[in-house]
Amino acid sequence: MPYEPPTHTVERSLRATTGAKVIAGVDEVGRGAWAGPVTVCAAVTGLRRPPLGLTDSKLLTVKRRTELAVELEKWVTAYALGHAAPEEIDELGMTAALRLAAVRALEGLPVRPDAVILDGKHDYLGTPWRVRTVIKGDRSCVAVAAASVIAKVHRDKMMAELGADHADFGFAANAGYPSPVHKAALEERGPTPYHRLSWAYLDALPRWQHLKKARVWLEGNVPQIEGQLGFDF
Repeated sequence: MPYEPPTHTVERSLRATTGAKVIAGVDEVGRGAWAGPVTVCAAVTGLRRPPLGLTDSKLLTVKRRTELAVELEKWVTAYALGHAAPEEIDELGMTAALRLAAVRALEGLPVRPDAVILDGKHDYLGTPWRVRTVIKGDRSCVAVAAASVIAKVHRDKMMAELGADHADFGFAANAGYPSPVHKAALEERGPTPYHRLSWAYLDALPRWQHLKKARVWLEGNVPQIEGQLGFDF
């Protein structure tokens, strides 16, 4: 199915309205998985024409996504990855874990961004970052689309490597997300060291329910959102 290529419209708007010069696109992968980290990529692209076929990573075949990631890593001005481990997700909850991974990615860039384009509706970054959220930004914004592809390819590779010693779970194919193979392995073998143990899937596994971790919300885990720049473009 044909799709509209992403543009620099949001980035140009941010430059014009805020004076921002370095703008990072940020996207995550792994939020809904049962196992593995949540991974965030921050990508800085400037206003150059992107590689042909760039779009949301979920719209690409595995082969094309992998090829495009190689192109993008050479094409972007800079990119960095941040991860929050399953233990951190269990301890903090997903919102705070996303923020942790995103901050790690942003702080891994060689230059601190003046503003951030964040995929989605909700700002999980908050202050002191200046954030503009964009629904389906991974399809419409060049920098976010680039971050989407790079994050997905890196996390998929990571999950394949983690799954080498747990072949029954099929991590190389499902990347830690629910699948018939994954569910069957969980029922038979229980969670691996890479599973999120505070998640509700354990409620359906009486044999392993005793492993479930109660989530304790600590003060300061939920980010503030005063830094959001809104939708005025």
